[in-house]
Amino acid sequence: MCGIAGFISADRGCDDPRGQICGMLTAIAHRGPDGAGYVLDDGLAMGTVRLAILDPAAGIQPISDESGRYWLCYNGEVYNYRELRETLVGLGHVFRTDCDTEVVLRAWMAWGPDCLKRFNGGFSFALYDRRQKELFLARDRYGKRPLFLARHGETILFASEMKAFLAVPGFWFEQDPEQFASILGQWTPLPHQSGFRGIESLPMGEWARVREGRIERFVYDELSFAPSETISSEHEAVERIRAQLTDAVSLRLRSDVEVGVYLSGGVDSAIVAALARELTPHPLSTFSVEFEDAEFDESAEQRLVAEHLGTRHHARRISHADIAEACPDAVYHAEVPAFRSAFIPMFLLSQRTREAGIKVILSGEGADEAFLGYDLFKETLLRAAWNELPEDMRRSRLERLYPHLAHYGPKDIAAVTGLYHQFSAEKMPGLFSHELRFQNGQFSARLLSAPGDPFAEISALVAGNPAFGSMSAVEKAQWLEYKTLLPGYLLSTQGDRMSLAHGVENRCPFLDPSVIGLASSVNLRFDDGFTEKRLLRDAFRDRLPGAVADKRKFPYRAPDAAAFAACRPDYLDLVLSESELANLPFLNAKFAQRLATKVLTKPAEEVSTKENQTFLFLLSIALLDRFFVQRQGLAHTGGSSVLPPLQRAVDLRAEAAPHASQGNFASLT
Repeated sequence: MCGIAGFISADRGCDDPRGQICGMLTAIAHRGPDGAGYVLDDGLAMGTVRLAILDPAAGIQPISDESGRYWLCYNGEVYNYRELRETLVGLGHVFRTDCDTEVVLRAWMAWGPDCLKRFNGGFSFALYDRRQKELFLARDRYGKRPLFLARHGETILFASEMKAFLAVPGFWFEQDPEQFASILGQWTPLPHQSGFRGIESLPMGEWARVREGRIERFVYDELSFAPSETISSEHEAVERIRAQLTDAVSLRLRSDVEVGVYLSGGVDSAIVAALARELTPHPLSTFSVEFEDAEFDESAEQRLVAEHLGTRHHARRISHADIAEACPDAVYHAEVPAFRSAFIPMFLLSQRTREAGIKVILSGEGADEAFLGYDLFKETLLRAAWNELPEDMRRSRLERLYPHLAHYGPKDIAAVTGLYHQFSAEKMPGLFSHELRFQNGQFSARLLSAPGDPFAEISALVAGNPAFGSMSAVEKAQWLEYKTLLPGYLLSTQGDRMSLAHGVENRCPFLDPSVIGLASSVNLRFDDGFTEKRLLRDAFRDRLPGAVADKRKFPYRAPDAAAFAACRPDYLDLVLSESELANLPFLNAKFAQRLATKVLTKPAEEVSTKENQTFLFLLSIALLDRFFVQRQGLAHTGGSSVLPPLQRAVDLRAEAAPHASQGNFASLT
């Protein structure tokens, strides 16, 4: 895991490429505190800040082939690198390192962009073909590792995090209210969005070729939920799930440094921890967030799992004051508006993890998307069948979905039933599964003075996928989750950005392509979809404490507006002061000020979920404007970090370094 940054210029317009690339790498130094390196050529500069996990001594970047034609700056891990390396050796390639970075380089040399289909991992990289003067950029199929592009005159910039662009002279950030309408509507950026004008995120499963100022984008992987395996019985399904997840965890334990596990208190991370404990020869370290506010706390289940597995457990206890104090730092690293505060405790947990000496962590992220764990999937199933079900079956299905419903009075039951009547037919083409969720998004869009159509871009995204129309209602729901909340929030805002803020790599066994393919093969085949992840639980029930194996899903959340109302940090003036809100002319200032005042002064029980959510959006938009547009407070947020130890600096332009282009790997520093 690392961070990459660089630029390629059609007019070679940069006067100080060395200073600029060092500045860009310094801005993302937190992603790779173990070392840095860069390469310069006419019109090109690119570099890496490295988190040394595989072959720490030899895996220095940038890396090139023997001829000096290809140069690679790489972020992430390809977990099946040993198998690929064996194949490449069979093709005649000679390796100088035991690092997956060199495997990625030689895989590209052997197979070109087709190598991307062979990679099982989370990655983004920049590969420069010096002979053709072409730059290739690529990103993994599920969007685990970020990669942003921007035009600056005749120059194309790229980086793992947008804050690297702060180091580019003359580059200015401008928040994009049109993108905000979409972000507020869907709770998260779409795959290509960044929230800033002129900055684009390379979508998951795509690569790009940059040459002479032009960017061409190509898709190498499309999401598919077609069954990948023929499963003949429920028993076989359970056995396959057990075997496939064991393989996925085993692959992700490949590391030359110790690997730990995040424990949430739920079944998914407990399964990952159980497998890691069995597969790891040394004691396993586990890490959890605990909350002083009992409404959000799962520490009892976390400690139960840790004791059951015999792990060395570490907890970071979070108070309202912790959330309020860490919010600006976390928003700076998140770089995009957020609708929850739950990413802030993850920022603090990553800090705790790094302090314990752990660089690599496994988590249960992706299980709910693969094995239909969210209520959204069950609700979609029920809404899609609603008009065909007899009255008594509607009621029984509702009670299975919402066990508390049996204790409700007739008025509340009628309200829930009415909601299902109302949303039993599609209102927004292609977005049937998410129409209930998008109600909150419509409220959040009121923050903007001109909200436009918050759903225009996601409608275009859906319409642009030829396979989407033939998917079932639940598969469409999965597709939307994989394209929106998973990469845009869970893997990025709450995942990669928070963990890499402290130099910790997060790996997700449930996002192994073979696991997702297997889940698609058994989902709804041996179950009706209303028992939460039953096959997955059955596969690992014997390895977990009973209270966790059978525990109903408890969504990970953190205190939202209540934390800020209780602590009243100074920066709340950004959303309460009329003069401060005037710096954000695209906002409906009266609505924003009224909302913030209500949320911060009324009792928590009088603040609705959508008001809570909209307040977090407002606060994060205001903080992002301060950091990125007005460029204030960067020192406070770590914006003054220094470049890690420079391990390689190769200037291909310099007469003093003729050997660099002839394959000499000696560093010039």
